[in-house]
Amino acid sequence: MPDPGSHAFDVPRTRRRAEHDDTGTPDRHADRAAREELEREHPPAPKGDPERAAGPRGDGQGGQAVEKAPATGPELRSPAFTDHTPIPDRHHGEDAVPPPLEWGEVPEGAAELALVVEDLDADGRVHRLVAGIPASATGIGEEGLPEGAVEGRTSGGGTGWEPPRTPVGEDHRLAFRLLVLDEPLGLSEGAGPDELHTAAEGHVLCRGTLVGLVAR
Repeated sequence: MPDPGSHAFDVPRTRRRAEHDDTGTPDRHADRAAREELEREHPPAPKGDPERAAGPRGDGQGGQAVEKAPATGPELRSPAFTDHTPIPDRHHGEDAVPPPLEWGEVPEGAAELALVVEDLDADGRVHRLVAGIPASATGIGEEGLPEGAVEGRTSGGGTGWEPPRTPVGEDHRLAFRLLVLDEPLGLSEGAGPDELHTAAEGHVLCRGTLVGLVAR
């Protein structure tokens, strides 16, 4: 297992923390749970053990080769806010524009990307869905989409960015998920969340997640 605190450790820990966030685990517990899971699944190897097989093909127990780890998802980020911090007012409420997004290099084998934005504290209400994003794209601005990409249908029935309007006094978490797919889905403009999930089943190589906070 990579050393705790290293970038190689933080990447899977952040992904695990996002998965715990999805199930409603409080933020103060999600990080600890993610760390403990990684430490259980990847205990540190004893040093200087001559019986331990070297390299990725041995498990040190005389067993079968270790399975190849899943591809690491791209780092999803926004110039407007950082992970688990408030989303600026201009991106939610009346006449709001979507926050710009950027992401790092996608793994080999990626054929298409898709974006889903869900409110984790409103039964997964979808505030934006974008399909058909070229694998070569590196972001989405406040206006326009990469060539070939299409806007899908939100939970409100429209297309494009549906600005969140949380009840007064409530804090909501908006999860931006970038799905990296191994084949084009062929979805058209106005496709809904169920259509995306059905088409993407079995074709998600990995994903990047960014969580923003909304309150009023």
